[in-house]
Amino acid sequence: MQRVTLTGGLIAALAVLFVAGTPTVARAADAAAGEKVYAAQKCSMCHSVAGKGGKSRPLDGVGSKFTAEQLKEWIVDPITAAKTHSSTKKPPMPKKYDKLPAADIDNLVAYMASLKK
Repeated sequence: MQRVTLTGGLIAALAVLFVAGTPTVARAADAAAGEKVYAAQKCSMCHSVAGKGGKSRPLDGVGSKFTAEQLKEWIVDPITAAKTHSSTKKPPMPKKYDKLPAADIDNLVAYMASLKK
């Protein structure tokens, strides 16, 4: 029987592949959890995704327009975000989602970031 020995380089390469693959899985799980937060917070009263929800503020493609940091700003400080991005939509988004648990905010950001055209 032949014995296979893993070199340090091979072990490092395998570790990189394992770690590199993990964020994709985690992001998918976060986005799925964020979709649940979106539903629980009744975001579809004002916003729509894939044609479902409030027609005046569609979120389709928002993940292509804004960075995760910008999406988070829209969620936790929409007044500042509206000024920064010259939004004139009325009424402005209420500043109440900053009180959500940090994990819910992060998951909601992951969901928004996944909405690409």
